[in-house]
Amino acid sequence: MQEVFGGLFNADPGFARDGSQFDRLLADGDRLQIGGLEVSVLSTPGHTPACVTYVVSDGRQRAAFVGDTLFMPDYGTARCDFPGGDAHTLYQSIQRIFDLPLDTVLYMCHDYQPGGRAPRFSSTVDEQRRENLHVRDGIAESDFISMRTQRDATLGMPALLLPSVQINMRAGRLPEPECNGVRYLKIPLNAV
Repeated sequence: MQEVFGGLFNADPGFARDGSQFDRLLADGDRLQIGGLEVSVLSTPGHTPACVTYVVSDGRQRAAFVGDTLFMPDYGTARCDFPGGDAHTLYQSIQRIFDLPLDTVLYMCHDYQPGGRAPRFSSTVDEQRRENLHVRDGIAESDFISMRTQRDATLGMPALLLPSVQINMRAGRLPEPECNGVRYLKIPLNAV
C-alpha cells in the first residue's frame, strides 16, 4: 500500500515504503496473545490488498473483526474499486471467513442501515452464509464478480478517502512539512 499510495501522492524521497513506521507488521497466520485472548490474523484482501480479519478466541467463544470485508447481510459486501481492490479476491477472502465455525460472531466496521433500520454491529458466520444479499451460500463467484463490478462502477469516491490514506500510509502521522514549512494533504486531479 505504501508503494502504491506513496507514488500516487508523490511522497517525499525520505518516505519509507517498507512499513517501518509501524510498531509491527502482521501477516496471514500470525498469532498474538492479549491477556487471556488469542488473536489470529486472517488475510482477507479484496476491498484493498491490505485488508485483514482478526479472529479472537478465549478458548470457549470465537469472534472475528472483519473490517470492511463484509457488512450486515441486508447490505452485502465491500466495494472493490479502490487501488489494488479485486472482486475475485474479495470473494475468496469471504469464503475464508465463511469457513470459520458457524457460531463465530462477526463484528462489522460500520453499518449503512438500509431502509432506515436500527443500527447493528454484529452478525454470525451462519447468518451471513444464509442471508448476505451479495455472497450468501449458493451465489456463484462469477455472479458475485459481475454484480460487484457493475455496482462499483456506479459508486463515487468516498469524501475522506484521499486524506485518510495519506495519514494511514504514515502510521497515523501527518506528512512532513515541505520546504515552506507547511504540511499538505494532496488531491490528485488526473489520477485515481
